[in-house]
Amino acid sequence: MHVSFNLASDLEAALNAAAAAAGLEAGAFAPEVRTADPRHGDFQANGVLGYAKARKLNPRAVAEKLVAALPAGLLQAYSVAIAGPGFINFTLQPGTLLAWMRLYATREALASGAAAASPIRGQTWVVDYSSPNTAKQMHVGHLRSAVIGEAISRLAAFGGAKVIRDNHIGDWGTQFGKLIWAYKHELDTIGLARDPLEEFERLYKAGNNAAEADVTVMDAARAELVKLQGGDPENLAIWKKINDVSLAAFQQIYDQLGIRFDLTLGESFYNDKVDQIYRELAACGLAAESQGALVVFHADHPRFKDQPFIIRKSDGAANYASTDLATILYRRDMLKADVAVYVVDTRQRDHFDQLFMTVNKWFAATNRQPPRLDYVDFGTVLGESGKPLKTRSGENIKLKDLLTEAADRAYDLVTGKSPDFPEAERCAIAAVVGVGSVQYADLSQNRSSDYVFAWEKMISLEGNTAAYLLYAIARIHSIFRKNNLTPGAPGTELAAGAPETPAEIALARKLVKFADAQRLAIETLRPHFLGLYLYELAGEFSSFYNADKVNVDDAAVRARRLMLCARTLLVLETGLDLLGLRLLTRM
Repeated sequence: MHVSFNLASDLEAALNAAAAAAGLEAGAFAPEVRTADPRHGDFQANGVLGYAKARKLNPRAVAEKLVAALPAGLLQAYSVAIAGPGFINFTLQPGTLLAWMRLYATREALASGAAAASPIRGQTWVVDYSSPNTAKQMHVGHLRSAVIGEAISRLAAFGGAKVIRDNHIGDWGTQFGKLIWAYKHELDTIGLARDPLEEFERLYKAGNNAAEADVTVMDAARAELVKLQGGDPENLAIWKKINDVSLAAFQQIYDQLGIRFDLTLGESFYNDKVDQIYRELAACGLAAESQGALVVFHADHPRFKDQPFIIRKSDGAANYASTDLATILYRRDMLKADVAVYVVDTRQRDHFDQLFMTVNKWFAATNRQPPRLDYVDFGTVLGESGKPLKTRSGENIKLKDLLTEAADRAYDLVTGKSPDFPEAERCAIAAVVGVGSVQYADLSQNRSSDYVFAWEKMISLEGNTAAYLLYAIARIHSIFRKNNLTPGAPGTELAAGAPETPAEIALARKLVKFADAQRLAIETLRPHFLGLYLYELAGEFSSFYNADKVNVDDAAVRARRLMLCARTLLVLETGLDLLGLRLLTRM
């Protein structure tokens, strides 16, 4: 029996074909297949009710007509029942569950199945995330963009897209004039040698404070910026040193988070590309001068008709809008992007709304096809006080310090659970659990919402946490380790038949829903849908493990249950990897 990775998509196709065969109006019927409440089945088609009501037909009669037109193969794969006013419930037969588990027995098979069923297969996605400013240390405010962006990148790649990860760093602009002035006047060479990024951050604050207090310093800082933008060798050397040090420090954080970028093209990369933007937007009538600046107004928008989108400042300098417009053109022309995803906090919504509106009008006026532009916003990380997470002194918490504390706290958890493990192994496990806990606490939330950062809830073996899921994975590994077996080895599963007990069937039914969770997460660009599924799967496995002993004498039963263990392990590990977490075999 052949079964698709995405069973819901297959059902939609079958129902559409049945609708045509049953004489329903072509194009008017939408199956509306969705995951069902497990008490009623695995999938439910809800489209009959709306179709029938609009035509004053009996919905149950329409549903019966539709079911009668379904192909025989589908009726063998599912138990089909009509409920209420025309809802069609589909429950997978045990043999179909077995066929799915046999077919999707490896990570490669899951990925191949996901790509085959995916509408994004073959598309080129540019994912713009993290994007810190150089000369500053990454802090807790940079966490969400980094982990959400990495998860979306992995999910898109799993769905068959070509993904280009772009770290669009802030490495240009007015702040460098103040920074270079301070570097020349207030540099602490000892501090620079000890911790360069710490010193650059101090210098930026010193230069900013001095410029605000003294107009002559402000003028001198502007002069330093002009020299930098004009290619002055001394200032370019200082600027390059600042960026090199910053990127090296960022990379240490990215290594801990398991993040890699294909491109790191900061604002400076687009400095020589903005003149084209000014010319084209002015030529097509989108941009005009206002009070010395070049601006775009959107007369068709209730707020933006009066709120200017400034693309060139009154002093002639570029800004975020200028380089963001140049970036989209570069991604379209040079990277051949079909989709560009921007993972940026919700406070930037106005900017991105204006940016995308401007791009769509500009590209239409110049006969270009824009990439699909997605603004992936996210809320704020809050302390337990309900206010943005800060140190007691009110400073931003450095991300490197946060990850260090996470590993320290996880070490206590691991030591309490497995005190007999060697010290080095406990430290290695704690690093994975600690960082994973920080990542997963973020990814398990609806990204649009603020969330409270609470260590006790985050690093815990109870609830929807990384530690809980990693422990579930370690427990399954231990089953195979104790039996000297390899998870998923064909020899251990040859005698496996279809699931039989209620716990076996419930777990198998949950396993096939991985496709729905993965699809929903990438369609909505909301990784928490996958996180919730993994938590529910781990809970279903726990119920199965408590109800049905794996190591039994009956070879067929043992093989069947080992297969269920192996597939649960595969899906949990694949899912957590898609979310960007590192994995463990012991904990």
